[in-house]
Amino acid sequence: MKKQTFKFSTASTDCYFDAAFKQLKEIVSQQHAIIITDQNIFDKHTSKFKGWNTIVLNAGEEFKVQATVDSVIQQLIELNADRKTTLIGVGGGVITDITGYVAAIYMRGISFGFVPTTLLAMVDASIGGKNGIDVGVYKNMVGIIRQPNFLLYDVSLLKTLPDAEWSNGFAEIIKHACIKDAAMFKILEQNNLQKIQRNKKLLSQLIERNAKLKIKVVQNDEFEKGERRLLNYGHTLGHALENQYELFHGQAVSIGMTYASVISQQLLKFKQTDAVVKVLEQYGLPTYASFDKNKVMTVLKMDKKRERKDINYILLEKIGKGIVLPIPLTDLENIISNL
Repeated sequence: MKKQTFKFSTASTDCYFDAAFKQLKEIVSQQHAIIITDQNIFDKHTSKFKGWNTIVLNAGEEFKVQATVDSVIQQLIELNADRKTTLIGVGGGVITDITGYVAAIYMRGISFGFVPTTLLAMVDASIGGKNGIDVGVYKNMVGIIRQPNFLLYDVSLLKTLPDAEWSNGFAEIIKHACIKDAAMFKILEQNNLQKIQRNKKLLSQLIERNAKLKIKVVQNDEFEKGERRLLNYGHTLGHALENQYELFHGQAVSIGMTYASVISQQLLKFKQTDAVVKVLEQYGLPTYASFDKNKVMTVLKMDKKRERKDINYILLEKIGKGIVLPIPLTDLENIISNL
């Protein structure tokens, strides 16, 4: 187990890389901790939860809503959780979002940490302190930025992941490479999903590299005033598609990255759209797709990245260099209608 501590504006997070789930009891007291997980994770790893107070939720994005939060809070009261209790989210992005959000509001804030169990959560969703819930088709409309006390990385938990979930996680890895790490993009070009699944060392290195890349961006801009916006590459259109078409997050972001590359080509003379599309397809992700452009624009008009009449769209100057470009909503409507 390799521990590294990262400082943020009002907190610090301990990251335990190359760790094992059983080492969790070295980090927190079992007696004063409550695990929040979902039914899928609990059924696949039942023995790991022995001796832990555990709240088991229904699995799926459709349960990332206020009713679930209310239910968790009721169960915390029944378990006598107090201000010294630590909540531990064991699962993917839905579980980490709910756990962080509940921890922020229960008794006005208690400690929490995460054991991400999906590739997407390991490289993206569990990092950076964004916690929240969905409201209707509006993803993460309600939430808070609050950093976890710790993250524990156990790569063996990925063994039970279906291929679709691996692809889901690689969407965020490809995103990081596109906006910030041209050298990593080359590594991705030289490999594919199956090769990396078989190479535990390369997989661990990629997870750590992506976690640190995101942590550094968040440290520089914790509350998303500038650089952190780059992490939304592919997400503007992606979020508008995700709930409407019941896509995996990574699938929606992949389609979003494809069209962000096309828009980059139109507005910034970006020349590497084909390379981005090829890598996305190499990792089992969708690229060009047909969708209802009017419905998408309706959702975009309520996007959190909108500032008055502009949307801060993330585009690429070249692979490894993303930029934030404010695009007037009227212009964006024309661009999207012509995609």
